[in-house]
Amino acid sequence: MAEFEYVTRRPPEPLEPFVESIWYARGQLMHNSERIAPTGSTVAVFVLGSPILETPRNGEGEPFLAERGWLAGPHDGPVLNAPTAETHAVGIVSTPVGCRALFGVDPSPLRGRVEDLEHAWPAATALRDALHDKSPHDCLDAVEATLSEGLRPPPNWQRAAKAIANLEQDPRRPIHELATELGITHAHLDREFVRVVGLTPRVLARILRLRRVLQALDLNEGTTWTGIAAEWGWFDQSHFIRDFRRHTGVTPSAYRQAQRAAYDVGQQEPGFVPVM
Repeated sequence: MAEFEYVTRRPPEPLEPFVESIWYARGQLMHNSERIAPTGSTVAVFVLGSPILETPRNGEGEPFLAERGWLAGPHDGPVLNAPTAETHAVGIVSTPVGCRALFGVDPSPLRGRVEDLEHAWPAATALRDALHDKSPHDCLDAVEATLSEGLRPPPNWQRAAKAIANLEQDPRRPIHELATELGITHAHLDREFVRVVGLTPRVLARILRLRRVLQALDLNEGTTWTGIAAEWGWFDQSHFIRDFRRHTGVTPSAYRQAQRAAYDVGQQEPGFVPVM
């Protein structure tokens, strides 16, 4: 694996409910590209170096060559990330409820799409200009300050956040139970999720469940896929493989091979599938 300068931070309140992380990255990938599995988040990236080609829907969506930056909406399949040279970028990963609060953008039309960052989020132009020639930590400070100044939480975001927290604890929970606990109907919860998150609760639950599977894998030991699938609620192996491929873009065995080939022992990156 190529050496990377990578610095990440999760900001405190008032940003903490809306920002999963902000990060700075600079380095050269040894592989040509990588599939990045969905997390339920919206991702904004400032490109400070060579252009980066982003193609959603496992490489079958509309490609976007980002020369200055991109905004990737919530998605339920992998995005193909292909740097044209050394990566030099600063990014913001929202929580599932963060898109509208941080960027003022409705997440639903952005689902499964990658768009120009400065067009979608006007504050990005001045912020990108301010990031040049700054140290990694100064870049993260500048991003955090801009996000704090422009933060605008949407109505009823707390209810969606509570449902998400419950799904994160156990993504196998029936959605109708979550709705009942919140005192609303299943249909109402679906509509609220689409408005705030850009995905339905069922889709987000599947994403969270597969993330837990990837985080639990020990790819350096023997992997019993049947046991892992059953533990997380897949009792039909073909169904598990289909969902796994939808999430990562590859089969479980191909995922294990790609991770072992690209990363050192103990350094695997869950949800990343290098394309050699």
